[in-house]
Amino acid sequence: MSAAATVPSGLAQIALEASGAGAPVVFLHAGVADRRMWIEQTQAVAAAGYRAIAYDRRGFGDTLHVDEEYSQVGDLVAVLDGVGGRGPAILVGCSQGGRVALDAALARPDRVKGLVLVAPAISGAPEVEEVPPAIQAWIERMEAAEDSADVDRINALEAHAWLDGPLAPEGRVGGAPRELFLDMNELALRAERRGTEIEPPSAWERVPQIGVPALVLWGDLDFPHIAQRCSYLLSRLPKARGHVVPGTAHLPNLEDAAAFNRELLAFLSAA
Repeated sequence: MSAAATVPSGLAQIALEASGAGAPVVFLHAGVADRRMWIEQTQAVAAAGYRAIAYDRRGFGDTLHVDEEYSQVGDLVAVLDGVGGRGPAILVGCSQGGRVALDAALARPDRVKGLVLVAPAISGAPEVEEVPPAIQAWIERMEAAEDSADVDRINALEAHAWLDGPLAPEGRVGGAPRELFLDMNELALRAERRGTEIEPPSAWERVPQIGVPALVLWGDLDFPHIAQRCSYLLSRLPKARGHVVPGTAHLPNLEDAAAFNRELLAFLSAA
């Protein structure tokens, strides 16, 4: 059974859930989600004999922004210190959560044993140069919604891009996953913006310095530049292997939890 708790980091109280006992596995959510995106993964990992920890970054889920400068890696270390037990952790990060995982592996290699990177962002990554016309049209619709501060429209557009896939039909993914996405992302979109994140150094050029085992996963319906970014990581991370989750977009663990969990648990058992 998972236990909800908070740990302090600076002036913030970081909301989290932890379950199981054993080596720590920390789940870092995407920028359109919160810790609830990992429910099926934390259950599977805890049942397999690990300590599963998922937390909300500032401005997501149950964690509020506060008026201070902060770093994402600093908040992660506070979570590890609070509930992670002894020894380094395996970090499982999706999208912006993957960026935090990579930054942590570079800044605090003593606290990181392995990485599972799901369609990750990368600090310092170059701007996308070529954008397919259909994705450019989505960008223009998003800009119009942002100009009018239409949160409901922004949420719907982001569900299309990040859940369905930008080139897939809108509404491809329905039911509970869509309801969860819309709820998680609406909380983030409506959260009061306070505090200033300290930007980490670029990780793009330093990826080869990360020597821990890594698994890079992505969906074949995701943005094209995400697949390119994953290929870049696979060519430069010394101990990485990749896996495409077919028929999924940016959040493959929500769409095909069984396939995702098989890859995740296989990696954990070998790490």
